Parts: sequence; C-alpha cells; structure tokens
Amino acid sequence: MPAEIEFIYDFGGPNSWFVHRALPAIEAKGRVRFRYVPVLLGGLFKATGNRPPILTYGHVEAKVAYDQLEMERFMERHGISGFRLNPHFPLNTLLAMRGAIAAERLGCGQAYRETMFKGLWEDGLKLDDPAVWAETVAAAGLDAAALGALVEDPEVKAELVANTDAAVARGAFGVPTFFLGNEMWFGKDRLRDVVEAAEAE
Repeated sequence: MPAEIEFIYDFGGPNSWFVHRALPAIEAKGRVRFRYVPVLLGGLFKATGNRPPILTYGHVEAKVAYDQLEMERFMERHGISGFRLNPHFPLNTLLAMRGAIAAERLGCGQAYRETMFKGLWEDGLKLDDPAVWAETVAAAGLDAAALGALVEDPEVKAELVANTDAAVARGAFGVPTFFLGNEMWFGKDRLRDVVEAAEAE
C-alpha cells in the first residue's frame, strides 16, 4: 500500500497551491498518497505567535528576490504553471476552509479543493466574499446551497477548530506542513524530502 502523508493546508497560503499542483504527478507513481487536512492558518498563527512571511521579511529585498527564485524553481521542477498573486491577498479564509470540511461530508472534497485553489491563485477571486464564494462554487457544478448551509453547522465549525488545534499540538506553525507518522516537515521546499522519507519506509 502507498505510504500516507498528511498535508496540512489552508487555501490562503499560496505555497499550499504549489503543493496541490505538484501532488498528482507524485501520487501517480503509486508509492505515496496524500491526505488533505484543512486548518485555519490564522488560527495557527495566533496559537504560535507566527506571522505571514510578507510581514516578517517583506522589507528584506534579497529574501523577497530569493523566494521568487525558489518559486520559479519549484514550478519548473514539478512542471506546473498558472500561479498569480491574488490581488486581494491576504484574504480571510474562514468560509473557504469551513467549506472544505463541508465538501468532504458531501463527497465533493476533491472538486471543492480544486475550485478554491484555482479561484484564489489562478483566477484572483475574492473568495472571502460570500457571494463570490457561492458563485464560484456553483460555477464549478457543486451544490452551493448545500455547502452554504453546511458551513454554518456547529459540527463543521468545530472540526476545523479541532484540526487546527491538533496541528498546533503536533508542532505545526504554518502551511504547508506535512506529517509522516509523527515526523513533521514544513514548507513546499520540503515536499521532496517527505516523499523520499515515505518511499524509504
């Protein structure tokens, strides 16, 4: 059986988009599979005292330039393209992430994730606007009414909180984070490392 890697993500973290785009080719080899675990990035930051990189390092021109280089290297390595910074960044992802929980319950988790990632990091949509969110979900052929109702369900809200708290308890402080068993890797640039570790098991 393929080794399972947990992928802790929030749609609002652009590096989660990079990982999401890279995973199909990795999983196609049949040696590993990824389980998406939605969390609230704002909750991770609040619990750990972390801050978004753009706020922490945005004034360091050399680091900003290097991060751009690493982004280009990652896309080239994994054969992906289409990324553009969302003009509304940063966005409040509470609705989108609750939607991820709701979509799993309705059996459309994969399609919903694709819709949110594409909308945020390819189409530049303001998906923290409930009207834009509902329109985007409906345009993807998903049941916007059912998802919209379920995101208000207390159990859905509680599951997102529980996922976030559990990630913090295991050492997570941002996204994307990966867990292979109890071992943790952080950042899109560690994707290759966690895959190699999983394949070696």
